[in-house]
Amino acid sequence: MSVNLQKGQKVDLTKGNAGLRRVMVGLGWDAAPQNAGFWGGSTENIDCDAIVFLLGSDGKIENRSDVVFFNNLRHSSGCVLHQGDNLTGEGEGDDEQIMVDLADLPLKYERIVIVVSIYKATDRNQHFGMIQNAFIRLVDADKNKELCIYNLSEKYSGMTSMVFGELYRYKGEWKFNAVGQPMQIWSVAQLAERYGLPRSVWKK
Repeated sequence: MSVNLQKGQKVDLTKGNAGLRRVMVGLGWDAAPQNAGFWGGSTENIDCDAIVFLLGSDGKIENRSDVVFFNNLRHSSGCVLHQGDNLTGEGEGDDEQIMVDLADLPLKYERIVIVVSIYKATDRNQHFGMIQNAFIRLVDADKNKELCIYNLSEKYSGMTSMVFGELYRYKGEWKFNAVGQPMQIWSVAQLAERYGLPRSVWKK
C-alpha cells in the first residue's frame, strides 16, 4: 500500500521492497483558479520544469552532465531519464515523469534531488502561490506499484522553485525524503550553483 508522506518524513524504498530496481518519479501540479491580477502575477500558462541534480558524497554536483532537465533529458550513466517537458501542467495525473535506475546508478552518486522550477518566473511575475495540487510520488517501475506520495499542501506565495524531494543512499539502501523546501530562484544555473556547480560552466 502506498505511504502518504508529510513534509520532512523519510521512507525506506529498497529495504522492505525486495527486488526494487527502478522507480518512476511522478510530479504534478495545477494552476490555481485566478482572476487577472488577483495573485499579483501573470495569468498566462505556468510552465513548471522538473530538474534533477545528482550529488556525490560531498553533497555537490560534479559536472554539468549531472543536471537532468529539459535540455539534458538523459544522464550520462543512462540511469536517470527525464520523460519530457509539460508546458502547462494541464490534465490529470503526472505532469512530468523521471525514471531512475537505482540498482545500476554508479556508487559515486549518493543523492538525487528533485526540484520543480517555474520557467521564466521573474519575467512572467509568476510564483508557487499561483499553483495548487502539487505532489511528488514514487512508483515501482517494474511492478507499476505506487510506493509513496507527498502532497505539498502549504502556500508558497512569492517562491519560484521548490525542492519536492530527494532519493538518497543510506547504509546500502535507498530512501526517500519528502522535502518541500521553497526558494526564490528559478534558473537551472542558479539552482545548480546551490549544489556547488559554478554558473560559469554553462558558458562553455
